[in-house]
Amino acid sequence: PVTDGSRELHSLCAQLEFLLQFDLKEKRSFFGQRRDYWDFLCQGLSRCRQEHEGVHFVSSLDKLKTPVGRGRAFLRYCLVHHQLAESLQLCLLDPESLREWYYARSPFLSPQHRVEILGSLYELDCVTFHLAL
Repeated sequence: PVTDGSRELHSLCAQLEFLLQFDLKEKRSFFGQRRDYWDFLCQGLSRCRQEHEGVHFVSSLDKLKTPVGRGRAFLRYCLVHHQLAESLQLCLLDPESLREWYYARSPFLSPQHRVEILGSLYELDCVTFHLAL
């Protein structure tokens, strides 16, 4: 199993975060706080019929104060529960929302890149992650 001490884990999480932040449009909340990929994920998953367990879990963690921290916790939660590919796929279903959040160079706006990214993430479902949440 992959644990918190794994170098590969840190590299994977850094690459995932880079991918989610690449060409992300700068948005601000009503109170002026910069919105990040966490907000994109929450919006995308809120379109589902029921609340995503990972969003609920991360939102309940009082120690997390920033969108980036919440996004990182969500990625870890999804890796442990084998939900990363499915969760991201749900967020990528709406092309209008993607264009609202990302500029044209984002790989999420390319159907071919989207398929390649999701295919790689689905392969992670067979990896066991033992991470502190």
